[in-house]
Amino acid sequence: MEYTVQKLARMAGVSTRTLRYYDEIGILKPARINSSGYRIYGQREVDRLQQILFYRELSVSLEVTRDIVTAPSFAAVTALKEHHEKLLEKRQQLDLLIENVNKTIAEKEGRTKMADKEKFNGFKKKLIEDNEKKYGKEMREKHGDETVNKSNNKMMNMTQEEFDEFTRLEKEIMDTLHVAIQTGDPAGELAQKVANLHRRWLSFTWPSYTKEAHAGVAQMYVDDERFKAYYDKEQPGVAEFLRDAVLIYTGMKE
Repeated sequence: MEYTVQKLARMAGVSTRTLRYYDEIGILKPARINSSGYRIYGQREVDRLQQILFYRELSVSLEVTRDIVTAPSFAAVTALKEHHEKLLEKRQQLDLLIENVNKTIAEKEGRTKMADKEKFNGFKKKLIEDNEKKYGKEMREKHGDETVNKSNNKMMNMTQEEFDEFTRLEKEIMDTLHVAIQTGDPAGELAQKVANLHRRWLSFTWPSYTKEAHAGVAQMYVDDERFKAYYDKEQPGVAEFLRDAVLIYTGMKE
């Protein structure tokens, strides 16, 4: 079956302007242009649009989506299986937040009691799951399942005050780090303050703190491109500066 731009837009729940833009950037071109100058879309284009909207729902940028779906190696069935897996993960996260909201409503209406730490379980669970997806395999290979599981359990059992301090410390570390790097001295007062803040932040989730493990994590921030990109996203060299500050702080710098 074939569709005009208006019919396809209506069926897919997008605007005709969106479809025209997709044509302009080469992510979704019509099958043909008819004699009246109208864009005509066929089954192949319908399936392509479905894939695009799946990636949009998963917050994948349009530029990345274009590279994926237009690649010669793109496999629709494989992509659909990946969409299915990620949507299930997203549903699980939403279910946790919905359950949390329902419990909060029940508490406000006087139908139940809710412990303070329960109010943040959905957020903490999502943070743990996000970390597992990004770094879980490497962390478990490096530190073992038992250590990682203990760390996750410690986070889930944080009180509201502890969780607030945990998130506050993360921001303070980054803010102070971007000032400290301007000094160029990882042994300086500001840099060593960052290292100490970083130790405190790690201790919220680590079963136990050791200088060796602290130095190892700091080195990983440089060796692992994902961590390095996170720390260097605003200014190059931040990951290495933090690593050097921590190595000095822990006495592990050669």
